Amino acid sequence: MNQSALIRPDWTPATIALMVLGFVVFWPLGLAMLAYILFGEKLRAFKRDANGSVDRMCAGFRRNHRQHWAHHRTGNVAFDDWREAELARLDEERRKLDEMREEFDAYVRELRRAKDQEEFDRFMRERKNGGPSPSAGPETN
Repeated sequence: MNQSALIRPDWTPATIALMVLGFVVFWPLGLAMLAYILFGEKLRAFKRDANGSVDRMCAGFRRNHRQHWAHHRTGNVAFDDWREAELARLDEERRKLDEMREEFDAYVRELRRAKDQEEFDRFMRERKNGGPSPSAGPETN
């Protein structure tokens, strides 16, 4: 996640100011901002999970819809053969895209794990060497 974003689900001066301003202008806006600050990260994970579920459900609908039309013949043999070949080609393309998406998701998960591991190792090295305490905040160069 980009931690340099001005408005992110965290206690930053901008989000606190927006929350206070929201309470002053119209209290539900302030309450909404407070909820975003407290639960914003969880909402992102919820949205990702919900979108994945809906995508899988819609993929099933599309598959059933295609199968229904694949069995429906128009009477024109050449057109029906062409349509079946195109539907098969599109199904193969969809399968390849789904595989690529899964590979990319696995790659991104591995990058995040490696970054987290590197940050943790750096923290442990600094702690072991008597480096800056975690409450000192980030160093500025």
